[in-house]
Amino acid sequence: MSTTERAAQTLDLRAGELIEVRSAAEILATLDEKGELDALPFMPEMLQFCGQQFRVSQRADKTCDTIAHYKGRRMHRTVHLEQLRCDGCGHGDCQAGCLLFWKEAWLKRTDVSVGGDPLVQIKTRGTYNDAVDGAARSLNALLAHAAQTPDDEGVRYSCQATELLRASEPLQWWDMRQYLREVLTRNVTPGKFFRSFWFAFYAVVRRKLRLPRTFPFIPGKLTTTPTARLDLQPGELVQVKSRKEIYATLDKGSRNRGLYYDVEMWKFSGGTFRVLRRVEKIINEKNGRMIKLPNGCVILDGVFCSGERSTHRLFCQRSLFPYWREIWLRRAN
Repeated sequence: MSTTERAAQTLDLRAGELIEVRSAAEILATLDEKGELDALPFMPEMLQFCGQQFRVSQRADKTCDTIAHYKGRRMHRTVHLEQLRCDGCGHGDCQAGCLLFWKEAWLKRTDVSVGGDPLVQIKTRGTYNDAVDGAARSLNALLAHAAQTPDDEGVRYSCQATELLRASEPLQWWDMRQYLREVLTRNVTPGKFFRSFWFAFYAVVRRKLRLPRTFPFIPGKLTTTPTARLDLQPGELVQVKSRKEIYATLDKGSRNRGLYYDVEMWKFSGGTFRVLRRVEKIINEKNGRMIKLPNGCVILDGVFCSGERSTHRLFCQRSLFPYWREIWLRRAN
């Protein structure tokens, strides 16, 4: 792709701007033989949004590597749209619910709203735009084929999460331009910016004083972690237990039966939320294999990583859902 073509695909979108997702035929014209643009796949789950209007929630100039090193990564000409998440219908019904990445080449600015707030009624899981034409069906077939590659061990999936390292480039945490960019593009409010840097400074002081040396990573004390099963169902109200109660269930790796209790989950302690769904299977981003998550794992509605306290990946915009063991929750009245 020429420099002129790339420049034409750069909209320089900002949070809050109204856009329209281009038609399937237009998007198809931007993709290579793998169904990718700049190594980022356009997935079957995204077809249902073609021709609809949404607002930009954040630029995805910065994301995080959850495959190899858990550090920040740099992306270009990419945004997130307000809570448009993968429903997994094209990837073996994966339940991770990842926030979708959208290349600016797949979008166009619009000044006309279809009316009301929200702008559109998002279609139910597994359905696609009624206006899907022959080009879209071809695109769907292409991407479905690319997403499932059988080998001797079964199916290996390819999605935006598994290909994120190819679609991004390394970003050093000390490069101050990334933090300035987050404020200038309205990804991060000044209040969030200063709160995050205050916590980072506090964490450094705690480590220097060895209180503890690994802060904000606080290991548990158990060798065998306990379990509890509430059999929670979507829509039920739960309260997140206190940090002290949760620490009492963790091993030295800050995990309960392999599930990590992350610093980004701290702020939800004591809060009351609804169960969004149980999570039983997700795609392993490291190898593309579907894995099962047994023993009472759920995600909560509106509860996701904000990137405010993450070491070396501050202000990541992926908004990943944390997974909660049922022993970390209690039913709310």
